[in-house]
Amino acid sequence: MNCSPIDGIIVIDKPRDMSSARVVADVKKILKAAKVGHAGTLDPFAEGVLICCVNRATRLAGFLLQGPKKYVAVLKLGEETDTLDLTGTLVAAAKPVDFSKKVIQNVCKSFEGFIEQRPPVYSALKHKGVPLYRLARRGEPVQKPPRRVQIYSITVQDIDLPFVRFEASCSAGTYIRSLGADIGKALGCGGHLTGLQRTASSGFRLDQAITLPALAELARSKRVAQCMISMQDALPDMPELTAESGLAAKIRSGRTLKTADVLGPAAVCTPDSHIKIVDQTGALIAIVAHRGSGDRLDYCCVFPGEMG
Repeated sequence: MNCSPIDGIIVIDKPRDMSSARVVADVKKILKAAKVGHAGTLDPFAEGVLICCVNRATRLAGFLLQGPKKYVAVLKLGEETDTLDLTGTLVAAAKPVDFSKKVIQNVCKSFEGFIEQRPPVYSALKHKGVPLYRLARRGEPVQKPPRRVQIYSITVQDIDLPFVRFEASCSAGTYIRSLGADIGKALGCGGHLTGLQRTASSGFRLDQAITLPALAELARSKRVAQCMISMQDALPDMPELTAESGLAAKIRSGRTLKTADVLGPAAVCTPDSHIKIVDQTGALIAIVAHRGSGDRLDYCCVFPGEMG
């Protein structure tokens, strides 16, 4: 089987009741690609934006994982499940709920900002190399310690009790299932998610996404380039610098790189800042980082030439 030479990212509109791993496998098969990976798992019951990195762009997945996310969720108040969503087993139920719109909005708003959040015991996080969901299904649940995440905003979109639809913008690593359950606990009745859609991830939106059948049709008609986002455009928020030919050759050979080489003798770099470097044709050739107070730039990844 010949492998597609194309590198870049494709924003897939993941369907409900399909795992992220299955989506990746389907994209790889459709494109006949050597490698495909995703930048942020979506639960099987969830839908929406799943960033798929194709061939050499898989090396950008780590950067895309760290980007902000946006979700629309449907929370059912009054019932708790072991998975914190509709796929789990009911573990607690309250009397019929009756909250005012103001009370629900105020409780939701109280979660904005930095919060400590416990990851679900049914999640893809690993304990001693084993995914937590596998341990939980074996009756050996492991609760990971709380992690600090940021909720940029929560907006209640609709209330039809016991259901509450809300939109949340958040940092990477946030579990919306946990957020929904915590909102239910704060209201005193519990809750679990019955719907979840990721509408944005790392700057890419749902209106940029394509379904798997539509991708397959583009592949059949050799028009995949219409939906492929180039590697140089895959990190729109990262500072970009165009290298002249001499510097580009130096970078492609992996030689020691100093801040003055890239930014000039008077450059001042912020620690841990990243820079995207493209050649004069606009092709991505490297991502570098300034790790400390010295004058050296570290290579995060280098793309020396076209993939064959």
